[in-house]
Amino acid sequence: GALLCALLWAAAAAVGDGPGGSPAPAAFGRVYRGAVNISAERVYAFAYRSEPGQVDAVRVYVNSSSENLRYPVLFVVRQQKGVLSWQVPLIFRGLYQRTYNYQEVSRTLCPSEPTPETRPSDQIIFVDVASMAPFNIAYELLVTRLENFQLETNKAFNFTASPSQPQYFLYKFPQDVDSVIINVVSDAAYPCSVVSVQDIVCPVYDLDHNVEFNGVYQSMTKQAAITVQRKDFPGEQFFVVFVIKPEDYACGGSVPSSIHGNANRTWNLQRTKNLQVTIVPSIKKSVYVQAMFFSFLSFLSFYLGSVVVAFVHYIRVQRKASAGRLSPEHGSGIMTSSHPISASTPEGSSYGAIDESSSSGGHQMSSPERRPPAGSDTDSSVEEESDFDTMPEIESDKNIIRTKVFLYLSDLSRKDRRIVSKKYKIYFWNIITIAVFYALPVIQLVITYQTVVNVTGNQDICYYNFLCAHPLGVLSAFNNILSNVGHMMLGFLFLLIVLRRDILHRRAMEMKDIYTLDYGIPKHFGLFYAMGIALMMEGVLSACYHVCPNYSNFQFDTSFMYMIAGLCMLKLYQTRHPDINASAYSAYASFAVVICLAVLGVVFGKNDMWFWVVFSIIHVLASLALSTQIYYMGRFKMDGPDSDLGIFRRAVMVLYTDCIQQCSRPMYMDRMVLLIVGNLVNWSFAIFGLVYRPRDFASYILGIFICNLLLYLAFYIIMKLRSSEKLLPIPMFCIVSTAVVWAAALYFFFQTLSSWEETPAESREKNRPCILLGFFDDHDVWHFLSAAALFFSFLVLLTLDDDLDTVRRDKIPVF
Repeated sequence: GALLCALLWAAAAAVGDGPGGSPAPAAFGRVYRGAVNISAERVYAFAYRSEPGQVDAVRVYVNSSSENLRYPVLFVVRQQKGVLSWQVPLIFRGLYQRTYNYQEVSRTLCPSEPTPETRPSDQIIFVDVASMAPFNIAYELLVTRLENFQLETNKAFNFTASPSQPQYFLYKFPQDVDSVIINVVSDAAYPCSVVSVQDIVCPVYDLDHNVEFNGVYQSMTKQAAITVQRKDFPGEQFFVVFVIKPEDYACGGSVPSSIHGNANRTWNLQRTKNLQVTIVPSIKKSVYVQAMFFSFLSFLSFYLGSVVVAFVHYIRVQRKASAGRLSPEHGSGIMTSSHPISASTPEGSSYGAIDESSSSGGHQMSSPERRPPAGSDTDSSVEEESDFDTMPEIESDKNIIRTKVFLYLSDLSRKDRRIVSKKYKIYFWNIITIAVFYALPVIQLVITYQTVVNVTGNQDICYYNFLCAHPLGVLSAFNNILSNVGHMMLGFLFLLIVLRRDILHRRAMEMKDIYTLDYGIPKHFGLFYAMGIALMMEGVLSACYHVCPNYSNFQFDTSFMYMIAGLCMLKLYQTRHPDINASAYSAYASFAVVICLAVLGVVFGKNDMWFWVVFSIIHVLASLALSTQIYYMGRFKMDGPDSDLGIFRRAVMVLYTDCIQQCSRPMYMDRMVLLIVGNLVNWSFAIFGLVYRPRDFASYILGIFICNLLLYLAFYIIMKLRSSEKLLPIPMFCIVSTAVVWAAALYFFFQTLSSWEETPAESREKNRPCILLGFFDDHDVWHFLSAAALFFSFLVLLTLDDDLDTVRRDKIPVF
């Protein structure tokens, strides 16, 4: 006590008798009232004793009834290593230079550092109160020592803050904890607040205009979470700072209408917010290792399953081969009943692939045996076409063949197999080129995003699930990146499966196997290879997007989804139309147009009505044009030889012939039903876009692609069953697995954990804890399941028509 008194008297002697008077000894916890003017100021001296190893924090509360902005009351706090000053009324500036005045201010002083001494040390704080006003201005002063300044692990702490009364607290890492998560919650969304983590450096930036100058920070409404690692703080301790913003627009709120036209209104206790902070230990390094093993082993099991299936298939083939050698009469019976030369064929359906493989060539067509085999269906339209089939000139004409009412696969597999295969291989090489040129700038860009986040500390740039964002190295959310390994592993596995089939097919072709040449669906693997590469690239680009997910780079996550959906539709169409499928150049050009539209939608799709009108018109016209090409098997040409009027003349004739003369029954009924349903779906999407104008334009386009793909796949399977074709066990298993896994995947997909359609603070309200191994969240599970679902979907397309491998192509219907 005597030592403290001596310090105070020494301080008084040092200041001397000036115009402001000597410092008055003051006590903590006592309210001091007074008045100051240009000739009178007050100085208070607060002395206290600091215990060894103890962090002492002091908070200063001031108040002044004056609203005079010309002559504010100035408060200056002097400490051993720093000075802190502010004025009352305290002015905050908002949007459009709006001002907010606060007469009540409280600040926490930068705490004294723990001294290495073994005995207590004495500290002193001076608080100067002054004003340049020519008249007296009253004030109140209260200085207290904080008892709950240091936060404890796993213990919730409640407090209140306002724009003029920010709060911050100290946290020290326990010995066995390398990473912690700071969870902050509030019952009220507004006022908008900021949570900041700063190193132990004075001054502490705890006001709205400077809180972003140092450390890591997030805006907050009801929830915030920041992961902090020990390695980032050499002193193994940090400050957690809580600042309330004067306006709510940064968190998605609006500027209060009551302040318009009243720039000097005083805001005191009207923007207080009750907060609760809890600091919990994050996961240990062993959990990272477990998560990596889980991710890789889960998808390696698919490799093991594929090896087992391939081995079982090999055993079955060997048994059939040995059985064929033991009983040759069994195999010869099959050949005599289905050999393309010895067996008779349906009328009007012996084309292309059969002729190429037979030694008699065109002589088969002039054979007198022209009647269909016993038990086969006949149709009057087929009989009417029999007269034309005897004319080689007309038989070779694509217009005659492709506009037949009943088409068979042999009609649409007339081209040289090697030429067609090379045409489809272009899909594979082109997608590799696209992937390289697309991925490299994307990787560079997301690295830049991550660098900006790490350097600035602004965690509002990226929309993570902060309650389950586990950093590794420079990456803020490693778990969201690791969960994409399934796309890459299963994409590579699909490439291996396709390669095996390709090799077996080539061997059979070299051996002139009759079933390979003239039976089943023509095997072209270029599109399958492209699908495998697209699946792998989807994993790469999804990982890139999740490095820093936000509104501007969401297109990275969806670009190859468009390509996957488009390639699947092309493959499904190619199965029964191998000669008339789109070229790789036109297909990828179409995908490029879609991606361009997606980019325009990101830029203009929020509020611009003109964009939605233009897009809907393009969507409807593209649907009609594609429907026309599909309906007429690519033989509808809008290039009239006469003049430009010939185009319209032909269009009118087609409409008259197909819609008026034969309105009761379209020429191609199955195709017409599919196209009517497809156009209704697409027109519905166009109307929905015009009316609701969804902000997530990329997902809107993806929904269009997926709905069209599902519609076409359902039509294909239904038509396959209608044609008395079978579903073998493997494709049936893949179809069921696809449906089950997609259902589970979509459940987790719709568990929204963040949303860049909202502000970062509002997005964090949707954040949830991890659900798998304490490392993966719902969206990571979506990544796992969607990769498996896409893999099974690809297997459906690969194996769907395996039952036709022993069926002649002139008996396989086209639909």
